[in-house]
Amino acid sequence: MAAGVVDEIIVMVPAQLVEATAALLPAAAPARIVAGGAERTDSVRAGLAYAGAADHVLVHDAARALTPPDLIARVVAELRAGRQAVIPALPVVDTVKSVDSAGVVTGTPDRSALRAVQTPQGFAAEVLRRAYEHPEGATDDAGLVERLGIDVHTIPGDPLAFKITTPLDLRLAEAVLDGRQVAGR
Repeated sequence: MAAGVVDEIIVMVPAQLVEATAALLPAAAPARIVAGGAERTDSVRAGLAYAGAADHVLVHDAARALTPPDLIARVVAELRAGRQAVIPALPVVDTVKSVDSAGVVTGTPDRSALRAVQTPQGFAAEVLRRAYEHPEGATDDAGLVERLGIDVHTIPGDPLAFKITTPLDLRLAEAVLDGRQVAGR
């Protein structure tokens, strides 16, 4: 809500965590807690069912807990300007190798054309609903929209929107938060 561009938040969690999650949120929070599904696509589909007549939908991973509000606002601004699909992305700084099943290098893609994608991924709601008619095999929502032949536009991502999925990521997140407390933020 800090971005000032989000009307409602729909949080998808495992069914057994709906009540516990609701208890964690402030009473005034404009969020609905919804039972998700077994797979990510099932959870997003469940969230879409609760999005009602929304014109735009953002899909955001809770693992990207430090995403700055400005990044969210920039995704929404692009949607409001007429884009149907918008994703934040950062240039890949590491050399990337493709390898076969035996671990032998089969190629080195040109990293200047590669981007690491972040969330929130933003979409015209109607486009995302169409994409979810056949969600098999995609690793993210933008991949589903790409299959429809719709252009997915990138905007500059933010390093703070990193995923917190490993112990090292958690330590980094704690350091960022400690730095914010020291700086008085």
